[in-house]
Amino acid sequence: MLPLLEKIYDLQDIHTVSKHEQIVLGIIEAIDSGVLKVGDKLPSINEMVAEIGYARKTFVKAYTELKERGLVESKNLKGYYIISQETKVTLKVALILFAFHSFQEEFYNTFRKELGKKYHIDIFFHHTNLTLFKTIMDNISRKYGMYVIAPIQNKEVIPLLKKIPSDRLVLIDRYLKMPKEYSYIAQEFEEVTYNKLVELAPVIKKYDKFVLFFKENTDLPPDILYAFKRFIKEYNIKGKVVESYESNIVKKGTVFFSISDTYLWQVLKDARKMEYRIGSDIGILAHDDNIVKEIAFGGITTISTDFEIMAKKAAIFVKERNPIQEIIPTYLRQRNSL
Repeated sequence: MLPLLEKIYDLQDIHTVSKHEQIVLGIIEAIDSGVLKVGDKLPSINEMVAEIGYARKTFVKAYTELKERGLVESKNLKGYYIISQETKVTLKVALILFAFHSFQEEFYNTFRKELGKKYHIDIFFHHTNLTLFKTIMDNISRKYGMYVIAPIQNKEVIPLLKKIPSDRLVLIDRYLKMPKEYSYIAQEFEEVTYNKLVELAPVIKKYDKFVLFFKENTDLPPDILYAFKRFIKEYNIKGKVVESYESNIVKKGTVFFSISDTYLWQVLKDARKMEYRIGSDIGILAHDDNIVKEIAFGGITTISTDFEIMAKKAAIFVKERNPIQEIIPTYLRQRNSL
């Protein structure tokens, strides 16, 4: 214990450094110099109070910051242990997404860039599996300084999320009704999708049939399904919901609406085999824009929110911790495919 205490004592004469910062910097210097290694146990808060004399809350604050940086882990009834030597990390962030779709990759890349190298990000995927989500939450509990989570829209996840202080959690992508102090940066699906389909109604009506690929109990937003059914009913359009893809479904005079990129590329592949012209023989509408959809087949029409803006706002929350409750706008990008 003595070499560690010496590191802290050495900082006491620096008057620009607060007491809790003396403790944090002293432990960081002890890690950098090899005095402390991964697996070493830190003195308890009571021991530190007795040795150094600062108030208990000062040590609690210091140890909490070290935990948020991912350097220290507290084990129930066993104390505090060094778990990392990455001392240049300012904050450890848990990012939980549905899956690594292309649009979520765009979110991650922007989020990573905006935070910079001083922030360590661990990424997890729950695939809309409630059991897996609960396991992830159990494993990351109290181990991170900030949490950025795309939640499953299920009331069973709310108690799990409420265990995280509101100033350390921001919900992204999907909206979930939480206590008013919690932050979110989400997109809205039903009204936005319906309104964008209304904008496209004159074009869609040029075709004989409108097909939506949608499988329930997946990570696809059910609000899109509701919007589709409402639209075809109110505009008297012959529509159909298809759960799985079969190549014989690709016929002339059909508009295909695909939320999943997997079905989108299958339609395009089979349409090319049949020498159908995209945008005239068949129409294509996709969800979630990316650079490939902007270029492929002269451009695919999309309904999409701006994940880059969402990621930038999430990064600002992580750095500044100012509350935010915002629905990100959704855009219709009409291109050659429709």
